[in-house]
Amino acid sequence: MQPVIIEARWGLPRSQTVPNTFVPVQFPLKLVDRRMIAPTVAHCQFVRDDGQPLDFHPGQFIQIHFDYADGTPTKRSYSLATIHDHALGPGEAVEIAVSFVPGGSATALFEGLEIGDQLQASGPYGRFCLQPGDHNQRYVLIATGTGVTPYRSMLPLLAEAIATRGVQVVLLQGARNPTELLYGDDFRAFADAHPQFRYVPCFSRDVPEQPHADVRHGYVQQHLAEFAPDAAHDIAYLCGNPDMVDICLEALKAAGLPSAQIRREKYVSSTPPKV
Repeated sequence: MQPVIIEARWGLPRSQTVPNTFVPVQFPLKLVDRRMIAPTVAHCQFVRDDGQPLDFHPGQFIQIHFDYADGTPTKRSYSLATIHDHALGPGEAVEIAVSFVPGGSATALFEGLEIGDQLQASGPYGRFCLQPGDHNQRYVLIATGTGVTPYRSMLPLLAEAIATRGVQVVLLQGARNPTELLYGDDFRAFADAHPQFRYVPCFSRDVPEQPHADVRHGYVQQHLAEFAPDAAHDIAYLCGNPDMVDICLEALKAAGLPSAQIRREKYVSSTPPKV
């Protein structure tokens, strides 16, 4: 699954986005760790293997460059999942979540990757970020699948906003069942440590046997209204399944939020799961 930037208003300078004519400078990434965090999702750690740092703004993504079987060059984009609590220096790892799609070219690439192997990458790119000029009272974060990875990287910035501005945060995360809930332990621990952060996993199929009080059954878009989006107080972020993004976008607009207060990023894949 790869993210496609649809809209992220009030973002970083356009020099850090990816215009159609842009030719990226590539650099080597070395795989240093990998573990499965869901039946079809791997959490991968890489270090830049040329002695240079790979720092980023939470919410940005990198591109992995490789060739199809016929030699045609291609690339895939992956949001950075690293919990960004300091500027990363040389040798420090960045993390991504990789969805394995049957028959996918990128899936074959990552499945064949061994610890110590290299990939070619470029970036970081993107403007799906928290903004220093935000004066909202609440962030409404909504995600499905690997679309939750940008929010994991944002946790230290959210903690700072909570501490300095008294911001409230609600995260609605969609998954089909508990085994597919990505980084749930990280978000629950953050919620336990920060009462202003409310974590709401939404399971479209199976729910845990003894669910937390904030667990919901259904799709994230079905539960958005419960949290009463308010144009006077909220900035919303949408990331993940295109259908979810479109439905939530319309719901937020119907609640009165202007486009400038809705920041969105769609993820597409060859066979996107419905979550």
